Amino acid sequence: MTTHTKPPLRRRRLGRRLRALRESAGLNLVTAASRLDLSRSSLFRVEAGETRATVHLVRSMMDLYDRFEEGLLDAVRAALRPSWFTAYGVLDMGYTDAETEADRVWDYPGLHLPGLLHTEAYIRAQFGHAQRRRSAEQVDNQVAVRRIRQQRLTGEGDPLELVAVIDEAALTREIGGPAVLRGQLDHLVMMAELPTVALHVLPQRKYSPNALDGGFTLLGFPEPDDPDLLYHEYVTGALHIEDEEEVREARLVFDSLRGEALSPADSVALIERHANELPEPS
Repeated sequence: MTTHTKPPLRRRRLGRRLRALRESAGLNLVTAASRLDLSRSSLFRVEAGETRATVHLVRSMMDLYDRFEEGLLDAVRAALRPSWFTAYGVLDMGYTDAETEADRVWDYPGLHLPGLLHTEAYIRAQFGHAQRRRSAEQVDNQVAVRRIRQQRLTGEGDPLELVAVIDEAALTREIGGPAVLRGQLDHLVMMAELPTVALHVLPQRKYSPNALDGGFTLLGFPEPDDPDLLYHEYVTGALHIEDEEEVREARLVFDSLRGEALSPADSVALIERHANELPEPS
């Protein structure tokens, strides 16, 4: 399913709670919908997170199901609020919405460097590319959103852990020129010192069939009822996959790539060697 139709994570999470509430009352979709003056399809869309649930509707659900659930109305209000990054006018295939709720990221960005570790100059060079041309304001907004996301790697209140497998080829791609790349590689070395960041470089000389299938990201969440999420972006959209078996297979692929890659210490040493081959930023 593309992100054009994929509901936000908070709505999907709320929908799962509402479905569990209904099932605990022993009511099927048809019966519950009829008693709530809804069609079966309308209630299904609410439970799937495709349609917004209002506070009034959820109060009626708790009355019908004869069960008050602590914090449920707060979850409804949270799901009704727009995501924080919408104020910046940023469309991102739905990834930031999910990452905001996550506490763990396992990232294999293919032939790119992990977005959470980009410098401002590297970001601006990427979005200044002819095929991704944006106005100065749009680029500024992209930079602002990326910086806010990156703060969670160093924050104490809501930390985010990142494990990334980087293809060595991405360390040599001079996006923005050699000086911008040098600054980016120096930044990777610095970020690798954080307890929340683990970097593994997959050497170019090493043949890995799994690496040929393209990049993907896995997200883990602090709430035990939230399933891990597999995110895969392609040319015209993105996939958000929560199917347990598919996510498990993706995690096995990631673990295989990490096992074939260098250790964090050896990875940092390799990044430093590539950096030292480039001119220092002015």
